[in-house]
Amino acid sequence: MNDYIDIYCERINPGLLAEPINAVTNIAFFVAAYLSIRLIIKQQAFDVGFYTLVALLTAIGIGSSLFHTFATSWAALSDVLPILLFQLYFLWLYLRKVVDLSIRLSLLLLMIFFGLIQLSSLRPASLNGSVGYLPAIFALSLLAIYQIRNCQRDKYSLLIAALIFCASLFLRTIDMAVCPSFPLGSHFMWHILNAGVLYFSIKGLVLNSKYQVRTNESLN
Repeated sequence: MNDYIDIYCERINPGLLAEPINAVTNIAFFVAAYLSIRLIIKQQAFDVGFYTLVALLTAIGIGSSLFHTFATSWAALSDVLPILLFQLYFLWLYLRKVVDLSIRLSLLLLMIFFGLIQLSSLRPASLNGSVGYLPAIFALSLLAIYQIRNCQRDKYSLLIAALIFCASLFLRTIDMAVCPSFPLGSHFMWHILNAGVLYFSIKGLVLNSKYQVRTNESLN
């Protein structure tokens, strides 16, 4: 199989069932999407941006499932593209709806963030392929600090997301290192924990968007 990709501990040969745990644990993303929809409905935050984020979260679960099942280049693209789009769109929505920045400044920060992602991709094999997520941790941590200092509702959701993200990235990074002693590796925990990262990120956005704040103030 010329197109076969083998970069995780659990996979030791080609085939659709060579990464069963890595594949099945993507269910966590669908659970996170379901919880996000419930949150949006409960808050009556019927915003197309929020629903788009949930759609991208669902696409992450689908893409990752495909990649850990087929392990081909087209499946890899279906895995990484929704992740990239989620990061960019989440940052855009947070800057516009929570930080309340102008379109011009939001676009500038978005381009800087995208540039950092491109720079990190120059060494894709570093940290077992995890170096590309360092800009995301950096940006999420900055937003967490902003939320703690400036938001009134659910102040710590992004901090929780950032801390979980650090743990999940560590487990992703050591996947091949633990392989000799633990044949399943640790990549499957990246899926489970990252589902929590994405849910808490959406939660912080939904509860602290300017529209939601105004709506809740009008109800009091």
